[in-house]
Amino acid sequence: MEKRTGLFTNAIIWFGVAVSVSEIEAGIEIGAEAAPGSLWLPLVLGHVIGGIFLFFVGLIGARIRLNAMETTASVYGSYGSKFFASLNLFQLVAWIAVLNAQGATVLAGLHLPISFPLTCVVLAALIALWVFVGLRRFAKVTTVVMAVLTVLLVALTVKLFGVGSSLANVSASGVNSAAGHSLGFWSIFEISMALPLSWLPVISDYTKDVEKPARATAVSAIAYTVASFWMYFIGLEIASAGVGNDIAQAILLAGLGIPGIIIVVLSTVTTNFLAANSAGESAKAIVHKLNPKITGVVVSAISAVLAISGIMDHYIGFLYLIASVFAPMAAVLLVSFFLDKQGRTGKAFWLWNLFAWLAGFVVYQVTVHLESVFLGPTLISVIVSAAISYIWVLKNKVKSA
Repeated sequence: MEKRTGLFTNAIIWFGVAVSVSEIEAGIEIGAEAAPGSLWLPLVLGHVIGGIFLFFVGLIGARIRLNAMETTASVYGSYGSKFFASLNLFQLVAWIAVLNAQGATVLAGLHLPISFPLTCVVLAALIALWVFVGLRRFAKVTTVVMAVLTVLLVALTVKLFGVGSSLANVSASGVNSAAGHSLGFWSIFEISMALPLSWLPVISDYTKDVEKPARATAVSAIAYTVASFWMYFIGLEIASAGVGNDIAQAILLAGLGIPGIIIVVLSTVTTNFLAANSAGESAKAIVHKLNPKITGVVVSAISAVLAISGIMDHYIGFLYLIASVFAPMAAVLLVSFFLDKQGRTGKAFWLWNLFAWLAGFVVYQVTVHLESVFLGPTLISVIVSAAISYIWVLKNKVKSA
């Protein structure tokens, strides 16, 4: 019998996923552009809704024991599934490179005595090692890593809170406090929900192996949501610390030199490990004979080359375009799995679902350029795709009546 992962293991995995430089940078963006008194409700609401989506999408993989991209085959057909898997593989490779470069840049700001290219290689090597050895063999190491990381993050949070409070008092005394606040409610909501939803095409790669589908998926979603909110909060603290978006400077200002280096290294590796591992799973969904572990190691190596080259810095907008594919994709998947009791398949069904996805994707591309649009572009695209997909369910209900 195949060994399954327990609740604690899944909590550790998904807590580690959320602990990343990208999550902190999202918090910095909100803190720098939003009025302090108006950001908490959309910040919390975005994370809660993002966590709910993560749960239901992950529950599908947990119940049918298929990886994230394989779960889409019954909804979009074999070719549709391979299309989404290909996009997911491409975006994962590229985002690993971006996150690798971000981590190496922050480490350079912490005066790590090695070059940027070598730092990228070291980070990629740690990720590749983790992928190759595997979660189960690394379970105890992962637990220790997350315990150390949590303690250091608590110290960073406390230190930054003290720094931010001091600067806030200075500002209140009249030194300077005239920054403009350009982010509205729904823009903050969108940024808060964006990173949780970015893991929709990944979560089933891990919930497919759990012992208790509903409980383990819930623990995974909750662990990610809580840790993600914490990282955003650290970002808010950095934004109030008077160092702009310089995470390294904020860490040094908090008096955490070597501990800061450990935080950046571990957070980069724990997040990118999952992405690299999932890149292997997506490759397997395209070509079933591929070994996910070997593919994950290759992806880690490619990401190091891309990070060093700096090429991905010019295509981050394109990566966001690809990322916008997966929220409406997941909406159709959820409707088909949870609301279509007939379990329909066939060419007409797959084509209709592809049309529903495409409609949501187009709506997102139109609304994303609008100023603080009601509900935000992601949620609107999800609603549109889900509604069109549900028309098929209603049509079949009428036929069956």
